[in-house]
Amino acid sequence: MNWKKTLVIAPLSATLLFSSSVGVVSAEETTDKPTVETAAVDLRADLGHLLSEHAFLAIEAMRNGAAQSEDFDASVSALESNTEDLTAAIASVYGDDAGESFQTMWSDHIGYFVDYVKATGEQDEEAKQAALDELSQYKEDFSKFLEEATGERLEAGSLAEGLQMHVNQLIGAFDSYVQKNYQTAYEHEREAIGHMHMVAKGLSSAITDQFPEDFNNTKAVTPAGDLRADLGHLLSEHTGLAVVAMQNGADGAPDFEAAANVLNANTQDLSKAITSVYGEEAGKAFEEMWSEHIGYFVDYVNATAEEDEEAKQEALDNLAMYKEEFSSFMAEATEGNVPADALAEGLQMHADQLIAAFDAYAEGNYNEAFTKAREAYGHMYGAAAQLSSGIVMQHPDKFAQEMPSEMPNTGLGAPEDQSSTMAWAWIVGASVLGAAILFVIRKMKLNNERK
Repeated sequence: MNWKKTLVIAPLSATLLFSSSVGVVSAEETTDKPTVETAAVDLRADLGHLLSEHAFLAIEAMRNGAAQSEDFDASVSALESNTEDLTAAIASVYGDDAGESFQTMWSDHIGYFVDYVKATGEQDEEAKQAALDELSQYKEDFSKFLEEATGERLEAGSLAEGLQMHVNQLIGAFDSYVQKNYQTAYEHEREAIGHMHMVAKGLSSAITDQFPEDFNNTKAVTPAGDLRADLGHLLSEHTGLAVVAMQNGADGAPDFEAAANVLNANTQDLSKAITSVYGEEAGKAFEEMWSEHIGYFVDYVNATAEEDEEAKQEALDNLAMYKEEFSSFMAEATEGNVPADALAEGLQMHADQLIAAFDAYAEGNYNEAFTKAREAYGHMYGAAAQLSSGIVMQHPDKFAQEMPSEMPNTGLGAPEDQSSTMAWAWIVGASVLGAAILFVIRKMKLNNERK
């Protein structure tokens, strides 16, 4: 068996091992109605999850290495666990030999980034260039066998461009951090996360086109699949950035402000989309509501630093209240297609995971902190599946299969320009958030009238 070829095919097993459907009403694969629940869309979601998490964890580990922080070993362990998840998926289908081959190759690629970090710390320009040369060679080799394995559905030249972009984003994020240009560092991190979702889009499309029977003749790139993928992207990014911002807040780290800024930028991406459909008033109302939810986590961080147990409980109570209110009006907005109880349970899990990750970090239990951070990151893909399923069931005409869904033209990804997130946000605004925002606006007006 040519293990290089099986490496490309192997991620399809992730649909079995890493399914993230939580409270989603499943649909038959053969139905004519659009659905977010198909084998092909599951593959895309799972690839988006693991590949974007790889970028997120790699950047965190590289920063921790530069800072020689106490949680460096834990961040490396989390990155290794991400690799093991991919390896387990491959071994479960193709056997231990293929799994071991993949793990060696993938770990080597990570090792080149580690070499760059070490060389930077030692101010060894020759060693830095050697690491970049290794990454360049990896890019060429990986591109060629992906092209071959997918029957030229992915083109080597375009693949190489996408892989070089991945390298540039991670190196750019690290270099900027070392140079204390924290804002640029976090902007590169967002780009790297977004880029890997484009990788997942292109790769899943190629795999499902090559092996249609393995995916019940479904497609990875559909309007419904785009919605689920884009929700997974922004929601998991929100979680990852929130984890980092909370940790930085506890440490009084110099990059705290930059981390908070990109978390706000994530919120603004949502708010701008709402504004484009509903106007300034609706956009401001949404931004205030979303920012308040983030603010409750900030309150918890501040209360922890001040050892104020009463204030910590108040922050938790506010999160619990937010959970109930948000669940109720989302269920009403989707006409019950997203059940309030299931959504409330998911929101509570989100809060519990972020709080647990922060508490463990504050207590110096770094392995537990990263374990909970990974759980929180992955959980949002279940939330995306749940929410997108409800939206699609409520408005199937908006997600007809014949609707165009643009494919990336660079094989394994293209520059992330937020166009896809604008697309999903428009749909969400039109089908779900409209009712929610109007509810918020009316509530605000009523409160103002009572004052």
